[in-house]
Amino acid sequence: MKVVFMGTPEFAAEHLKVLLKGPWDVVGVFSQPDKAKGRGRKLSPTPVKLVAYDNKIPVFQPKSVNKGEGFEILNSLSPDVIITVAYGKLLKKSVIELPPLGCYNVHASLLPKYRGAAPIQRALEAGELKTGITIFKIDEGMDSGPIAMAKEIEILPEDNFGTLSDKLCQLGCEMLKEFMFDLSNEKVVLIPQNHELATYAPKISKEDTIITDFDDAQRVYNKIRAYDPVPGISVRLGAKMIKLYGALPESREPEGKPGEIVSIGKKHMIVRCRKGAVRISGVQFPGKKRISPWQARAGRLIEEGLILGGR
Repeated sequence: MKVVFMGTPEFAAEHLKVLLKGPWDVVGVFSQPDKAKGRGRKLSPTPVKLVAYDNKIPVFQPKSVNKGEGFEILNSLSPDVIITVAYGKLLKKSVIELPPLGCYNVHASLLPKYRGAAPIQRALEAGELKTGITIFKIDEGMDSGPIAMAKEIEILPEDNFGTLSDKLCQLGCEMLKEFMFDLSNEKVVLIPQNHELATYAPKISKEDTIITDFDDAQRVYNKIRAYDPVPGISVRLGAKMIKLYGALPESREPEGKPGEIVSIGKKHMIVRCRKGAVRISGVQFPGKKRISPWQARAGRLIEEGLILGGR
């Protein structure tokens, strides 16, 4: 079976490794163009590109795979199936109809919930208690095609974007291997999605990663963990914007104003919200590394009574 893989971040790279270890012939890999990173703004290859290079698999990074040179390259590879994982672009009809066995996507949610670019972050933001992986056949909609396989996992109170991504990546890799054998043996059964139950997970904006109001502790806690460790939630402290990490709900409801740092201990600081309070175990100041609130207080960067938030 000739396979073309399309993906970009580390999450996708781990799935590519599964295909490369299996009995399938990965004839080509498509990834998004390299992006400039760091202070030197040097072009950095995508994680998927690096895995493909290490395994001597041809890599293509067209601006569009749906038309022009990108589509011509894809067509010349004559894939039996296309597998996509966090590729970053929607496939059009020309690509979808190209492989005889179809195009399939590994998506990090329990579809039809959280269709779109940021399902892990949006599930955490919403305070979901469970999520999962769905493998579905791609159609012309956004993550709307019939489901081939779905499995769920529990979201634990201590989970954040990093830990949940790792768990979902492991689950996705296991499922992709199982799915590929089912596809090879013509055992795939497709079940249509219930579109009436669809919810969406739009791309993350800068505004999504800023807290201006410490209103409800549960909302603040979910917001912080949805973007921990990357890119981190930003909050105003005086004239500076700092980042907060390691949020957990606080069982007590201490006296204080919304956004006030009411106590700083060796393991965490407690920030009062209009309703409830949250524990924060990590802070990061501009141009500095992440440190504990205790270290920040020792360095006279924070103290009890300071107010976080605002614009």
